[in-house]
Amino acid sequence: MMYMHYCPHCKRMYMLNGHHLSCPRCSLSISELKISFIDYVKLDIEERIQFKISCDSEYHLNTLRTTYRMHKYSKWYREMSKEQELIPLG
Repeated sequence: MMYMHYCPHCKRMYMLNGHHLSCPRCSLSISELKISFIDYVKLDIEERIQFKISCDSEYHLNTLRTTYRMHKYSKWYREMSKEQELIPLG
């Protein structure tokens, strides 16, 4: 399924297949947005520009983002956690 994401570091909107926690470009944290891909596609160019401006604001981004609640139970999350445990700190 396609989900809309926004990277506050790159200032870019992404349409990604599945739930992601890191940006495909910079690998920093990314925000999954509440808006569905279908609803985003239905926006005209002016509405998309306004939506992007809203995402640029930290305050508005907090109201526009959502959290995929089941990510802790997914296979890729468990594998990522195991990899991070193997990386020595400091």
